Formats: sequence, structure tokens, C-alpha cells
Amino acid sequence: MCTLSQHWACFQQTLFQLPEEVFPAGITPRHQQFMWLLDWIPIHRLVAGPSSCGPGRPPHDRRLLLRALLAKALFECPTTEALQERLVVDRTLRRLCGWESRKDVPSSSTFSRAFAVFAAEGQLEQLHAALVRDQVASDVVWHVSRDSTAIPARERAPKPPDGSPPTGPRRRGRPQKGTTSSPAPPTRLQRQFATPNTPRETDALLAELPKACDVGCKLNSQGERARWRGYKFHVDLGDDGIPLFCLTTSASMHDSQAAIPMSRRTAERVTSWYDLMDAAYTTKEIRANSIALGHVPIIPGNPRHRDYAPFEPDRARRFTHRGVVERFNSLLKDQFGGRTLRVRGAAKVHAHLMCGVLVIFAAVLQGWATA
Repeated sequence: MCTLSQHWACFQQTLFQLPEEVFPAGITPRHQQFMWLLDWIPIHRLVAGPSSCGPGRPPHDRRLLLRALLAKALFECPTTEALQERLVVDRTLRRLCGWESRKDVPSSSTFSRAFAVFAAEGQLEQLHAALVRDQVASDVVWHVSRDSTAIPARERAPKPPDGSPPTGPRRRGRPQKGTTSSPAPPTRLQRQFATPNTPRETDALLAELPKACDVGCKLNSQGERARWRGYKFHVDLGDDGIPLFCLTTSASMHDSQAAIPMSRRTAERVTSWYDLMDAAYTTKEIRANSIALGHVPIIPGNPRHRDYAPFEPDRARRFTHRGVVERFNSLLKDQFGGRTLRVRGAAKVHAHLMCGVLVIFAAVLQGWATA
């Protein structure tokens, strides 16, 4: 069964020459991309329409509001007020979203309340999961590339509660004479690997990861330490740059802490063979988890370790596919809202970034953007 989008190139030349009375302001290439986006994303299948209510003003259609929020990421509107102004002056975009006249465009507060509901209910994540299930699940993904990127936010990191025990490195060396050292508790990676691989347990592993805003630090491409206050956005990508699973965590959390639950959730959605990760994921638990899933882990070792060995030629060639995740992070930040974050809280930050992820998903499928 074919969809309209699969034959749009033919229809656009023949049947669907849109008359001037429908779009008198004309259609730009960006408007056409937005039409593709609405064709691929199953908004009307997963988002309920307006329900009957009692006395008072009828509620706005959430499906139209979600269309506008996707347009905000595609048309690079930095704020909700900028989106509202664009809808007022851009008649073509306004009609594509579902509003006929200027007075029908909701206020910025209405957009903000609807966005809060979408973030709390996780509807953007559900749309992404449905896209992966409809478009990718039936195919075999050869390489899954995993990485994270820094997301600066305009909010303060919460202070630790008073009386909390100081956190720091464990004292090394032999215990004091006359005392016995207690065994070290299992690390988060050890507990994750020991947890059974079931969807419910994976949900619990993802839920326990820290998601509050705090300060992160990592080495940039120049080898210098870069600090930021905000979050980290983790992503699993397929061969063509299609995002398979995304996660937002605290900025201070190490990349390796999200690898095991992310790989298990991605394995529930698609069938893949190779896991490509950088040296930050070089741990025996992550390698063992990848092998247990039936995958081949391709992770560079640390040159300072005694057992370091360079890649074999075939694995070195496959590791070059990991460049797709770097291009995806750059595309998300530079063109689809990753640098225009104006919301606070992990749920809203994740929803804001997922709007850009959905746009990139449809863009890669149609070929007008390459990750």
C-alpha cells in the first residue's frame, strides 16, 4: 500500500496544481517541506481532536496546535511569540496548520499550555516511536551510532539539600589498622547489566537516570574542557541518519550511564547488527550488553590502557559510519531548534528537542536534509 508522499513528485506535476484561490500568497519550498512533514507524521492517528465540553469557549484542536509547534522547528522560530507572528502574516502556513483567518490563531499562552500538556503526556515521544515502527521496524539497520551533545539551558541548577552527605571520590589505599573495609556497592552500569532485559525493566532504568538541570563538562573537538549549564541529549541513529531513540538527561551524567537502557530500547524497535560508540563507552558492561543483544560492539579503546589494540581494517571501515551522529547533532542545533531553547524543566526541554527530531526524521525520509 503506497502513501501519498511516495507519489507526490508525480502528482505535483499533474493532479495537484493548487489553485491561487486556495493559497493566494503562493507556496515556497519550505511550505512544501511542511506539507511533506504533515504527510509522514501520524498526528491525527495519535492525538485526539477536540472533545465536547460544557458552557464556555470550546477548546482548541490539539492537532492543529501540534502542527504549529512542528512548524516552529521547521521555520526556525526562536520563540512562541515569533511563531504566532509568523502565523498571522503567513497565510499559506496558517492554512496548512488549519486556521483560516488571523483571528483564529491562538494566543502565545494557549501554545504554551498546549506544549506543557504535550511534554507531560509524552506525545511527541509517542509520535517518534510510531514513525520508527511504521517506517524502519520492517527493515534491518546495520549500524546504530550512539552519542550525546550538550544542550545549554536558561535555568539555574538546583542546590543540593542541606545536610546531604558530601559526594566525592572514594578514599584509596589500604584501610586503617583495626578497621574492615565494606565492599563497594555495585555501580550503576553493573546494576543495569544485571537487570533483566524486559520492556518494563528498561522503563525503570530510563526513569532512574538523572534529568535535573546541572553543570556539565566535557572535552570539545579542540581537546579543551567545555562547561555548560543545562542538559545532555542522547541519540541512537540508523545508517541514513534516522533517529531511532532519543533521551534527555542531566548535563553532569556520563555518556556511558545511558548506553545500556538506550541499546535495549532501540533493540525493541529495530533489528540491528553493529553498535558504534566512541571511547566514552569503553566499559566491559556495555560491550557485554551489546553482545547479549546479538550485536557487534565497535568501540575504540583507550590508548593509555595496557590491553589497547587498534581496530581491524573491516571494523575501522564500519566505524566511519559513526560520523552520521555528529552531523545529526549539528543539524539539530543549527537548523531545528537545538540552540533556541526557551523552556525550563527536563520534560519541556525534551519535548522541544523532539520537535526538531521529528522534522529531521521526515527530512531524511524525503531526502531534503541529510544527517
